[in-house]
Amino acid sequence: MSNWESLSPLELADAFAVEQGALKTHNTDHERAIRLKYSNLVQQAPGEYVMRFARELLFKHAQRWQAYEIIAEHEQAFRSLCPDELEELGQGINSWWTVDAFARTLSGPAWWDGLIPDELVVKWAGSPDLWWRRAALVSTVAFNVRSQGGKGDAPRTLAICRLLVADHEDMVVKAMSWALRQLVFFDPQAVEEFLLEHETVLAGRVKREVGNKLRTGLKNPRGKGSG
Repeated sequence: MSNWESLSPLELADAFAVEQGALKTHNTDHERAIRLKYSNLVQQAPGEYVMRFARELLFKHAQRWQAYEIIAEHEQAFRSLCPDELEELGQGINSWWTVDAFARTLSGPAWWDGLIPDELVVKWAGSPDLWWRRAALVSTVAFNVRSQGGKGDAPRTLAICRLLVADHEDMVVKAMSWALRQLVFFDPQAVEEFLLEHETVLAGRVKREVGNKLRTGLKNPRGKGSG
């Protein structure tokens, strides 16, 4: 592989896609190994170059989560994110995994870092598109994941949850449960009060899973994993 300086962002994205296509086994580990290789390759490149590279990966080659991780792993590129650019990068989110890749890798961390305002996520929560509504909820997770530096943010997490409390779309309900369960560690009282306040409108799944988390620390005490 040539140095990034000898290739345009388009050429680099094409080379990335060729390596992905040549994989004998397509799984996350093998694909991430390629992503890591290219993240290291462009580590010293300007943020503008990395953003153009990531855009080519996303919009030409449909390498969505890879493009998001390329941006997230490059500080200058990540710090350049703004609301309009972030929404453009979110174009085409249409499944749980595309939303979660976007919200967990880019929009949530960008919100946590103060790169986007609360109003942008509030706008997503009011979207007619259920996937953007899910993105709003999943974006709150960044505030509440200890292993990734989250320190807890009940006001912003619950503000988004309140906007979607009566939304019973399955993917939104699951994201609501996730958002509230993540907050339990930092502020169980606020979560319990939220459940009581909205008991009559919350989906049964949310009340069950979050209630379990509050009582036992597990989403499904009789199942596997803590969730």
